Amino acid sequence: MSEKIPVTIITGFLGVGKTTLVRHVLENAGGKRIALIINEFGDVGVDGDLLKGCSDESCSDDDIVELANGCICCTVADEFIPTMQKLLERENRPDHIIIETSGLALPQPLVQAFNWPEIKSEVSIDGVVTIVDGAALSEGRFASNEGAVNELREQDEMLNHETPLGELFEDQLICADLIIINKTDLISSDDLLRVEVELNRHKRKGVSLVRAKNGKVDVVALLGMGLEAENDYEGRQSHHEKHHGHEAHDHDDFVSFSINLPPSTNKNTLLDRIENIIVKHDVLRLKGFVAIEGGSARLVVQAVGLRVNSWFDRAWQRGEKVETSLVVIGQKGLDREAIERELLALELG
Repeated sequence: MSEKIPVTIITGFLGVGKTTLVRHVLENAGGKRIALIINEFGDVGVDGDLLKGCSDESCSDDDIVELANGCICCTVADEFIPTMQKLLERENRPDHIIIETSGLALPQPLVQAFNWPEIKSEVSIDGVVTIVDGAALSEGRFASNEGAVNELREQDEMLNHETPLGELFEDQLICADLIIINKTDLISSDDLLRVEVELNRHKRKGVSLVRAKNGKVDVVALLGMGLEAENDYEGRQSHHEKHHGHEAHDHDDFVSFSINLPPSTNKNTLLDRIENIIVKHDVLRLKGFVAIEGGSARLVVQAVGLRVNSWFDRAWQRGEKVETSLVVIGQKGLDREAIERELLALELG
């Protein structure tokens, strides 16, 4: 039997920069052949499409596998295990596997899945990496101090979320072997120190905090922890496991849907409308591709909180349908019809 293939699990809340980190790893893999398993929440493969065609010989399009049927932690037996088996059956097996989870996924069930007999003898978890948004944390988002959250709610309606989000954030922290504080360039040194103090309260003993901007970290260290995390589950239990044992959990607190629109007549007007919709409807995450009328390139849109980022990533390909495709993620009760109506009204004038 050949040596086990190391696997890095990358988790983190919505919009923290997981895909940016993965792309950085691919661009600095040092010749390692990397396979990716990307778990989307929603039926438009935004993250996978951004990573495909990255022009890096260490990871071809065939090495990228997308699981787009919701949360990976709920489909371990039906999707994750068969996907891993297919990767392991390849003649040219990868040197390292990276799993990018959905922002709504619990990492704990995934860690346990590596003890399944079908894959245990051939793969091992090199480490679990949790990315957090340093800028968001500095603003008090997902803080465990209920009084502080209530105080901030009065100032910012975007913070009016119930406990499932806070518990999910804590579960991702407690499972981590390494915590990356991303977007540190957006906050002051004093705010960053306060963020680190708060994170130290929630992480397990011995877990390191690493500062980063634009997801740039030491790839050699990231892919070389060698921790065999599947054999070290003590202390990683999620809130759900502590309260309900190992019963299956669900994600009824979250919803996602896709919206397809004709090309936009004005980029800035559309981005302003998206920002307004996020605030008005308390959208957690919005991402996708935008077509600009008369434009030759595809516009990527990534929005979390009040930050709406956009850039042109490539030209529209021959035979590709030129349209806007967006994924919207929020909590239960999100008004899909109203959001679709407001976006469509903009395009129809």
